[in-house]
Amino acid sequence: MELSAGDTAWVLAASAMVLLMTPGLAFFYGGMTRAKSTLNMMMMSFITIGVVSVLWVIYGYAVAFGDSGSQWYGALTWSKLGSSVTDLVSNGSAYPIPVLAFAVFQLMFAVITPALISGSIADRTKFVTWTIFVAIWVSVVYFPVAHWVFDFGGSDATGAGWLAARGVLDFAGGTAVHINAGAAGLALSIVLGKRVGWRKDPMRPHNIPIVLIGAGLLWFGWFGFNAGSALGANGTAALAFMNTQVATAGAVIGWLIVERIRDGHATSLGAASGAVAGLVAITPACAFVDPWAATVIGVIAGAICALAVGLKYRFGFDDSLDVVGVHLVGGIVGCLSIGIFATKAVNEFGGDGLLYGGGLTLLGKQALGAFSVLAYSFVVTLILGFVLDKTIGFRISRDQEIEGIDLTEHAETAYELEGRGGGGIGAVLSGNRVAEGARA
Repeated sequence: MELSAGDTAWVLAASAMVLLMTPGLAFFYGGMTRAKSTLNMMMMSFITIGVVSVLWVIYGYAVAFGDSGSQWYGALTWSKLGSSVTDLVSNGSAYPIPVLAFAVFQLMFAVITPALISGSIADRTKFVTWTIFVAIWVSVVYFPVAHWVFDFGGSDATGAGWLAARGVLDFAGGTAVHINAGAAGLALSIVLGKRVGWRKDPMRPHNIPIVLIGAGLLWFGWFGFNAGSALGANGTAALAFMNTQVATAGAVIGWLIVERIRDGHATSLGAASGAVAGLVAITPACAFVDPWAATVIGVIAGAICALAVGLKYRFGFDDSLDVVGVHLVGGIVGCLSIGIFATKAVNEFGGDGLLYGGGLTLLGKQALGAFSVLAYSFVVTLILGFVLDKTIGFRISRDQEIEGIDLTEHAETAYELEGRGGGGIGAVLSGNRVAEGARA
């Protein structure tokens, strides 16, 4: 098949948009933390870009999309991406884009997934241990789960992931990305325990404008995330694009309605969080439902996630930035909504949900996909987190946490309030040596 310049250009542009989501997430999370934790929170996203990108080109792509004939993993070999310049073949069909374009697009999914986890353990995580965790977690959790969900097999459709082969629908990552990250975030919040002063100190976000900037960057990049998953500039991409917009808008409204009724006011933090909840929920469904249904899904997800973020206080786990309430719950809502609202009228490769005469069959498949990924990610992450905590330590000390993780882990602060700055990295290091001498 002759490669399509237009489709290839769209997939490459979408890949760049998805990469932008991770710095956008760094802003979103960074503004939600306390000022003394801002840089560490942002660095957890940036180191994820570095680690996952390197592992992907070495073996990650092969584990996720290699051809071993296994339903559990792609291939336990090197990725060999340098020779992948031919067109993409999947599920017996050829796509007019290079394999390398598909590989770099999927890389950006692999990057943002562990970065999402970081929000659940803000303020208290050793940076080196986090880096090691990311390397191991993507290798044993994300890469295999991506195969389960996204790999539909090679030219003869053999070796498809076990969820894909069973008809579980997930267009852009509700299971592999959001439920996966949300379940892992829950596990790590249990392993690391509560922050010093949790439930006594309000721990309010220190910079709401930065949160809104981050949410805006995520919203923009998400068009690449969802519409780019069509792997071409076509009608499916247009449907996913429209559904992403209206679902996100609906979720903002749904979240703010809950806030207004429950708390008496609608907040800007709620608007930003509602937008992300809508983006999460529409991700798996964006190419399988009508725009009206996408709007309904968004409103429902915004309302449910606004209520779900309070579960951490009921059950006593310190999910710092509501990864569980937004990504785990939002991902489940989105996956299950396919079993209700999906229709083949908009996508012949999808299915008919409950409202379109499909009965409970598709809903059952979606539940299988959502809860199997949840269980696998939670259990493996709990074990991995426990082992790292008991060996090299996962959490900084109480004194370091009180002083501020930015200073103790990175020797920097996000806001230099005592001077005008402008001295570069040398001035930062010199200033820290002066400060250490004064403390001594």
